[in-house]
Formats: sequence, structure tokens, C-alpha cells
Amino acid sequence: MEKSQYIAVDLGAESGRVMLGEITNDKLRLAEIHRFPNGPIQQDDFLRWDFEKLFSEIKTGIAAAIKQANGQISGIAVDSWGVDFGLIGDDGKLLENPYHYRDARTNGIMEKVFDIVPKREVYENTGIQFMQLNTIFQLFAAKLQNPHILKKTRKLIFMADLVSYFLCGNSFAEYTLASTSQLMNMKTGKWSNEIFDKLSLPIEIMPQIVKPASKVGKLKPELCKEFNCQPIDIITVGSHDTASAVAAVPASGNNWAYLSSGTWSLIGIETPNAVINNDSFNGSFTNEGGVENSIRFLKNIMGLWLLQECRREWEKQGCKLDYTQITEMAKAAKPFAAKIDCNNSEFLAPGQMPERINRHLKNTGQNQITDKGQMARVILESLAAKYRDEMQTLEKITGKKIDTLHIVGGGSKNDLLNQFAADATGKTVITGPVEATAIGNILMQAVAAGKIKNLDAARILVSKSFDCGKFLPKP
Repeated sequence: MEKSQYIAVDLGAESGRVMLGEITNDKLRLAEIHRFPNGPIQQDDFLRWDFEKLFSEIKTGIAAAIKQANGQISGIAVDSWGVDFGLIGDDGKLLENPYHYRDARTNGIMEKVFDIVPKREVYENTGIQFMQLNTIFQLFAAKLQNPHILKKTRKLIFMADLVSYFLCGNSFAEYTLASTSQLMNMKTGKWSNEIFDKLSLPIEIMPQIVKPASKVGKLKPELCKEFNCQPIDIITVGSHDTASAVAAVPASGNNWAYLSSGTWSLIGIETPNAVINNDSFNGSFTNEGGVENSIRFLKNIMGLWLLQECRREWEKQGCKLDYTQITEMAKAAKPFAAKIDCNNSEFLAPGQMPERINRHLKNTGQNQITDKGQMARVILESLAAKYRDEMQTLEKITGKKIDTLHIVGGGSKNDLLNQFAADATGKTVITGPVEATAIGNILMQAVAAGKIKNLDAARILVSKSFDCGKFLPKP
């Protein structure tokens, strides 16, 4: 296989990075070129993303990657979290900084939507788990609270696609990202006319939906000049970060599930068609788009967000700890001292997480926690218990017997949580690759470029290129 190089722009809710991937001799090599912090800013009493700063950091990384690759780049692709979007005006510019999905303006909006379109009807149409951060509720909040901005809007573009738009000038909605919005009919793969009509939302601002592994444009001439390079293909991948992460799962056969572990934990399986029935509705399972016409049937769990927020709060109080130290403290703490509901809505917003957890413990008749290691252990054990519960529900809904759980993403580095997950679920846990999202991004670029045949071949390449861990359940 001849050498080909690709740039992956991988945006997370805590940090972003630009990665350079090289595929040669049946191996994929990955290099981190530029990493930068990412997070919400407070602007006009709202939580928003600082898009100008974000795009500046992305350009810095792309320029450095092109230089390191001696200009020999076959493609650039962007992945990000779902649901959030930017609004583009008639002049082709952002009308305002995009809102952050944890912003409080969607409080109470779900109920207002369900007064117009019953909850079950929304689910039958979109197949998506109900969370107040979903695009449907963000857009309806804009209609109620800020209608003039929608009148000025020419296009609504999701976050990863928004970066691609500013790289190549073309607007589109990549399928896996669009699927997280709860505005797309999961059976047709198109925007839901019923949802837009009944909620009186402007469907004309929604861009054309395009599939992963599509070439959508070329790097703008002014950016080619800035980066000192020839025009480069801008490519769609599984532009929702979990879709890219799942594409990089080094699995074969059918009896496996995945867990993309990071700020959010997403546990699920791949299916050829959306699973929309009473059990999936009652279990709050979601159907999101995957690569190669697959559906990611999964459950969103609030993940390591709880631990990240505790760490931030402890640092504010003058106690600076890294995750290795926190994990060691958790390992030494008492087992099963308490249990929390990780998906409780009181944990959604940032700030004062230890205090919120203690309030939750008090409200559920449990002892409050002052020891940091104990609180960390309770979070990790509660996450593992949640994995078990959702795995059992997943097997019941689909009738599939799952033998192996593949954990990918940054959370796969936490061996204590990995062992807890194996113990709680009773499944063999395979961990890695850590950089699954960036790897999946690069693999689908290579598929688009004709360098890799398909997803099966891509997963074989992952297994040849990266070492994985293994955790067996203990009694």
C-alpha cells in the first residue's frame, strides 16, 4: 500500500486536537500535531462556544500538519460532538457564537414541544433519546425566545460541518451529525417534514444531508495561500465523534457492543436498521447514524463528566490533582459506599459537582461524602453499574447475546473503571484504541480516497496497528 496522509480535526467538549494520520504498509500511524483547550464561555448571560478562537486554533494545527507532511495531504476532515450548531446569515458569516448544549435556555422547552407534538410521536419519527440539549429543543427555544435570529438565518450548520464550511465554503449536514438533532426521520434519512411543520420550524435553513466518506469541496484558495499548499479535499467522515470512534472499534463478528468513553459514555451496538418500538422508547435508547449505512443503537450516559467537574471544583479549592492521582485514591477507597444515578438531570450543568452529588446522596437517603477518593470511586462504580443496566436492556431489546464490550476513547485509559465495567457487566472488556475518534476519522477519509476498501478492511487495519487491553470479569 502506498503512503497516504490525512489531517483529522477532532473536537471534543474539553479539548480539540489536530492529528496527522499516515497509512502505509498495512499500518496506520498517528501523530498529534496540535492540542488546545476547548470549553464554554459566558457571553450575554448564555453559555456559548468561542468559534473564532476555535477556528484559529484549528488553522494553527492544520498549518503545522501540512508542514510536517511536506504538503503531501490527501484530505482533511472534521469531527465533533453532536446537537450544537451555528447560524449563517446572508453574508455567509456567523450571526452569533454557537450556543453550548449545557446552556440553560432549553430548561422547560421539552414540555412545550410535547404540548404540540406528543413525545411518542417525536420518538416514532426520529428514534432519538430525549435530552433537553437536543437540537430540536435548542431550535424551538430560539423560535420562542429569539425569533428574529431565525429570520436572518440562511443556513443552520452543525459544529464539525461548520468548521468544514469555513474551510471549503460549502454548507451541508453530514448524516451522522444530522441524526443526533432529533429533527431527522431515521427511517428515511431525511429531515422530518412532520416535525418541522408541526413545530413551525424553518426547514428551509437545513442544509442537504450527505453521507460519510464524501468529498464535499476543496480547501479555499485564501487558506491554501495561508498554509502554502495545493488545494486539499475536504471530506465528510463519521463527523459525529462517536460515529468515528465506533468506526475504529477493532471488532469482528456480531456478538459485541461498544462503549465510547469520555465526557459522555455511549454504549450500544451496530444495526442495519433503526430500532423503534415500545421497549426502545421506554428504555430511552437512541438511533444515531453510523458509517456505511449503519445505525448506532445506543444509550447516552453522562460519563466522566461528573469526575471532570469534581476535579475542576477541587482545583478551585486549591487541591490540584491529575486523573492518575484521583484513580489511585479511588482504588484505595471503600467499595460500594454509595451509588448515584449518573444520568440525573441535576448533574447536567457545570459547576459545584461535589456539592450536587452530596445533595443527590442526601435526597436518596445515603451518607454524604467528604473524601475525594471515595467520591471518585462512587462515580466510577456508579458508571459501571449503569453500564451493566443498559447492557442488560440492550440485550433484551435486540435479542442479541453480547460476549465482548469494546471500550474506546480517552476513558479507556482508566484501568480501574475498565475492571469495574468487566465485573459489573460480566463481559470480557477489550480496551483501545484511545485515539479511536481520530483514527475513525482518518480511516473514513482513506475509504473516500479509495485507499481502503470498506469498514471491515478499516477495522482489520486498526487491529494490526494498535495494541489493546483485556479485562476479564472477576467473581
